[in-house]
Amino acid sequence: MKRKVLVAALLVIALALVGYGTAAYFTADGTATNVITTGSISITLDETSVDETGAVSVFKDVAGVMPGAKISKIVAVTNTGSNSAWVRIGVDKRIDLAQGVTGEPDTGLVTMDLNTTDWTLGSDGYYYYNTVLQPGATTAPLFTAVTFDTSMGNMYQNSVAYIDVYAAAVQTAHNGAAVMEAAGWPEAE
Repeated sequence: MKRKVLVAALLVIALALVGYGTAAYFTADGTATNVITTGSISITLDETSVDETGAVSVFKDVAGVMPGAKISKIVAVTNTGSNSAWVRIGVDKRIDLAQGVTGEPDTGLVTMDLNTTDWTLGSDGYYYYNTVLQPGATTAPLFTAVTFDTSMGNMYQNSVAYIDVYAAAVQTAHNGAAVMEAAGWPEAE
């Protein structure tokens, strides 16, 4: 009798192991790869001009400028990225006098009609756009014209005036409630 119970117990254990092994063959496991792509911050600096007919074109260098001249030069920024951005623009002016001319050129004689409604001059010399720039949107122009003062004398004949413009953008997400609070600005090259 004991032997029958032992054989029965061994048979039950064997069947349980076979059932467990069979169950293992009916299970599966898998791996899922989740791709998370970050957004982008990307801008273009737009420099255009309007001719006397009202046609808009890409700004090109101008020669033969005389004192008192007002040149169309429209500077704005377009958000070409997928996320909203804070934007700033740096403007550097310089005048290279003609060869052989001595003196210290006055860059204050070359002025821009700065838009101080939509842009704010920061203590660091950059102009900050006061509004979040959404993807696909363009800022209001920082300026639309450059004027050469009528008091520019003979010292400026054959001189070259340069207005270098640099634009930068940073994310708005988790980066300040206003443009002046934003951090992480790239530096001009």
